[in-house]
Amino acid sequence: MSDTKTALLDSAERAARRFGFDGFSYADLAQDVGIRKASIHYHFPSKASLSVAMMRRYRETFVGVCAQIESAEETGAGRLRALISQYESALENGTCLCLCVALSNSRDSLCAETLDQMAQFRAAMMEWIGGVFAQGQQDGSIAGVVDAAKEAAAMLPLLEGAQLAARVSGEIAVFRAATSLLQDRLS
Repeated sequence: MSDTKTALLDSAERAARRFGFDGFSYADLAQDVGIRKASIHYHFPSKASLSVAMMRRYRETFVGVCAQIESAEETGAGRLRALISQYESALENGTCLCLCVALSNSRDSLCAETLDQMAQFRAAMMEWIGGVFAQGQQDGSIAGVVDAAKEAAAMLPLLEGAQLAARVSGEIAVFRAATSLLQDRLS
């Protein structure tokens, strides 16, 4: 990937995470990256193609983050703590959201391929989180696990909703309060 293309994706992701997908334009990206607006179309002919590339890269990156968590944390509880920490860090002290959450608000502005990338991201996360809950049930590090898949189906929306609540308030403490019951189950 070219340096310009990477810089454009980085700029678009920062803008989308902070202002939403409809909250920035190619003119904003051109100014941020220091190129002409027309030059962006060479890399991304449309904002739709930009959104697909941005979400694909985000999904691939997050799959890598989950792999790093797996290699660094041995227990289910340790892995969940690390994931919660990732979501908390993505808030950047209440000024941003993770990309998938940020794009969700602009659903009607997104092309089908971007929505598919978002669905793939969420499916991968649900599968990974389900595996972590199953491991936590097996190693005894997560209390009260009865159905790992149902736990995953509840946890991902909890993290996303906690991010939204913290973003609205601008207070990281709101995220921590929303995830505290889950954190209390981890040994």
